[in-house]
Parts: sequence; structure tokens; C-alpha cells
Amino acid sequence: MSTDTRSLVIFLIIGIVAGFLASLLVGGGGLIRYLVTGVIGAFVGGFLLNALGVNLGIRNALASQVVTATIGAIVVVLLARLIA
Repeated sequence: MSTDTRSLVIFLIIGIVAGFLASLLVGGGGLIRYLVTGVIGAFVGGFLLNALGVNLGIRNALASQVVTATIGAIVVVLLARLIA
């Protein structure tokens, strides 16, 4: 497995975990929904936290990515509900 493939798989797993955690907090379900909200949430969470200058202070990189993606996924779900 190449490094690029491994990175993509890890990114998708982080997305699924983040989407699942977000669904526990704001509702929703389904593996595809977890994946979509988690992946989009990773970008949104990263952008928001960077724009606001927020440092989560989590030393473990993987845990920090999951938390950031979860925050973004929650924002994505709540925005989608406002628009719909």
C-alpha cells in the first residue's frame, strides 16, 4: 500500500469517525452520511479553527484531527438543517 493510499484511507476513517461522533451529538445516521459529513467537516473544522486562531491543545495528531473534523461535521449538519 503506497503512502498516498494509506493517507487517503486514514482520512476517510477519520471522516467516518467524526461523522459518527457528530451524529451522536446532533442526530443523523448511516455510513455514507457519516463519511460525507465527516470529510466535509474536516475541511470546515480546519478552516474555522484556523480562521479563529483556536488551538485545541491536543498533542496527539490523530485525536486532534478527529476532534477538528467532528467540530466541522457538527457545524455542517447544523448549517444544513438551517438551510433545509
